[in-house]
Amino acid sequence: MNFENTLSFARLQDEADQLHHFRSQFLFPQHNGRDFIYLCGNSLGLQPKVAAEVVQGQLNNWANYAVEGWFDGDEPWMFYHKALKKLMAPIVGAFPSEVCPMNTLTVNLHLLMVSFYQPKGRRFKIIMEGGAFPSDQYAIESQVRFHGFDPKEAIIEVFPKEGEEILHTEDILAKINENANEIALVLFGGINYYTGQWYDMETITKAGHEIGAVVGWDLAHAAGNVPVKLHDWDVDFACWCSYKYQNSGPGGISGIFVHEKHFGNSELNRFAGWWGYQESKRFKMEKGFVPEAGADGWQVSCTQVMPMALYHASLQIFEQAGFIAPLREKSITLTAYLEFIVNEINKELGVAQYQIITPQFSKDRGAQLSIIAQRNGKQIFDGLVANYVLGDWREPDVIRLSAVPLYNSFEDVYLAGQALLKVSKAVLQS
Repeated sequence: MNFENTLSFARLQDEADQLHHFRSQFLFPQHNGRDFIYLCGNSLGLQPKVAAEVVQGQLNNWANYAVEGWFDGDEPWMFYHKALKKLMAPIVGAFPSEVCPMNTLTVNLHLLMVSFYQPKGRRFKIIMEGGAFPSDQYAIESQVRFHGFDPKEAIIEVFPKEGEEILHTEDILAKINENANEIALVLFGGINYYTGQWYDMETITKAGHEIGAVVGWDLAHAAGNVPVKLHDWDVDFACWCSYKYQNSGPGGISGIFVHEKHFGNSELNRFAGWWGYQESKRFKMEKGFVPEAGADGWQVSCTQVMPMALYHASLQIFEQAGFIAPLREKSITLTAYLEFIVNEINKELGVAQYQIITPQFSKDRGAQLSIIAQRNGKQIFDGLVANYVLGDWREPDVIRLSAVPLYNSFEDVYLAGQALLKVSKAVLQS
């Protein structure tokens, strides 16, 4: 597509966009009675308007049924998670039996590593991307210490080459093969939170399995953003938060994936709890843990009804939109338009003030662009906020902007570009 840096072009694209009407289903933050241009779905998705209604429905169930709400009403809480499973599965390319909403992301990462990080002999190392989100780093460090290893010896981090910002797949594969006899677990983020790079999950998973390792993924920035096929790619396990691209609210409930090939493996360790016990016999209160079939057997605590209700509200919008395929089609074009606008700003300024460090090709990125500001980055970011454009800032010099296809428009991108140009001129010429 030949892009144009004009309001009329942006509006024409929005008129042709079959998903544009979903924008009206979300609430945009305001200041002085004016909506922000919200480009921060990579950090926290917007609130669906229906969320309050869905949560109120569960509050009504609590009021009307009290403890009997576990078994009475249109959506008994005992089985409420099953409605979500059917809607979660298409988003991550799984069977409903392979996914489950529960806990929060880092809690689930720990629970899954209990099962899938099983160091034996020389094979005790975990390989991950360098510069992973701190929570992943801390979780992995503590897991290897729990098993008696020194993180400096047990964790292999793969960093970009000197002078580069992103990882090359061939370098990841080379590092896996270089340590083939020592790696127990390959554990990457599907999309790197800082650069926005989408790793070649299928190829990396295959490479991990070829050396005899288990492969897991943290999909915090990938689930609901890019099409993943966890079952078909033979991923062993994965987990994600739901409050970024899946709009479940701050601290929203997490999801897990466990490939069905592991369901019959009785040798897997797990930290068990009552809600992971066999559903048909759960209320017999018997000793001796017998896991429920599928991913549900990794549950520990009982259903978190209110967080699930918020997630359910957003998942129903994904279903209306056709899940990931149509959203991804729009996202590719919308992100490319944002990239075009940033490059046009550099031309207008007559200097390469902004460097996009997110990969250029759509196969290597989702909705997020990470942009290095060569000068006065924080001042420019603050200026964007003052001009009603809300992205987010990452030290030391990166502005992250994400045009989310469910609720962002081409006009949003154009107007954000106009604001960035205005602020840049004011700051750089002062």
